[in-house]
Amino acid sequence: MAFKNTFIPYGGYWSTPFCAWQGSFQNLHSIKFAAEIGQRFLNEKKIDPNEFDELIFGITIPQISAFYGTPWLAGMIGAGHITGPMIGQACATGARGVELATLGIESGLRKNVLVAYADRCSNGPLLVYPNAEKPGATQDKESWVWDNFGKDPYAKNAMVETAENVAKEIGIGKEEQDKLTLLRYQQYQDSIKNNRAFQKKYMIAPIEVKDKRGRKVLATVEGDEGIYPTTLEGLQKLKPVIPEGSVTFGTQTHPADGNCGIIVTTKDKAKQLSKNKKIEIQVISYGEGRAKKGYMAMAIIPAGKMALKQAGITIKDVTAIKTHNPFAVNDIYFCREMDLDWKDMNNYGSSLIYGHPQAPTGARLIIELIEELVEKGGGYGLFDGCAAGDTGSAIVLEVKVD
Repeated sequence: MAFKNTFIPYGGYWSTPFCAWQGSFQNLHSIKFAAEIGQRFLNEKKIDPNEFDELIFGITIPQISAFYGTPWLAGMIGAGHITGPMIGQACATGARGVELATLGIESGLRKNVLVAYADRCSNGPLLVYPNAEKPGATQDKESWVWDNFGKDPYAKNAMVETAENVAKEIGIGKEEQDKLTLLRYQQYQDSIKNNRAFQKKYMIAPIEVKDKRGRKVLATVEGDEGIYPTTLEGLQKLKPVIPEGSVTFGTQTHPADGNCGIIVTTKDKAKQLSKNKKIEIQVISYGEGRAKKGYMAMAIIPAGKMALKQAGITIKDVTAIKTHNPFAVNDIYFCREMDLDWKDMNNYGSSLIYGHPQAPTGARLIIELIEELVEKGGGYGLFDGCAAGDTGSAIVLEVKVD
């Protein structure tokens, strides 16, 4: 069933630049940082925080005092009258946050929802769990980011192994992955042309990173950090991460830090908050899926097909496509299954190139999807991406430009 009553104001969203792990954002508390940028966004757009009746907060990597997550963030942005859920569904958090807000609008329970996403992969927490049954009552320990990237407790494999499993099963070689990665890098270059004209439509910058006292400016971030100049020759020289495999460090994404936000609301409120009242953005449908154990990239197909079916359209009706592609394998598989050319998707960049701060990743891709649809004069857009646990999630939007 397609959604009927949920909209996003044009310009009612933001993203920070994404900084590769151990970059300029490495020591920022992700929730406090999201509050700072969220407040800046609301001030610049002249939106009163009191206009929101719910805040949904997506975060997947714990920070100090994250126990108070959504109410704390709401208070810091000046919306101390509201609360809402804190959700964490790995890379699916971006789409899930929009879906959850949409369900609130469709039910009539909510009228105007802010969905905020924040994560910091850098310096992820080391967690200690009591275990009285161990000798000497020693503790169980977990490095939240690296241990979970390295092993799925159900599938018993690392993230990179899921890409290798798909590559081997359907015959995707290193050469093909190198070529797709180069194309995605070239598409990203379009987003930074003319002094980052495309990115400036949604990105909050410059951002001054200060010391803990807030006095000394340690860095000024103008755009994404940690993107490596990419050539086919350079990619060809890289060796696979796993011996006898095909995925290299060049054909997979990198952990990153950053935050995003999206306003999800009614048609009337969206028009009121829009920076261009001739542009209408409707949330049409949501889809999710799960692949067989250890084949994460394959989950994007059932997720995408479910979203398209719920919307009552086919892939041929879609004007623009954005994917969360942690591995080049994802897009190669997606294009084979959907009978698409590689060039048919991920214009202006994707997470394969600009990095992956978990919860905000899908949100930024949805934001870029909207802007691309506006440039093209409207149409249907599909966001689709895989997530931990061999899962996938997808969103269909429709943009109309009068």
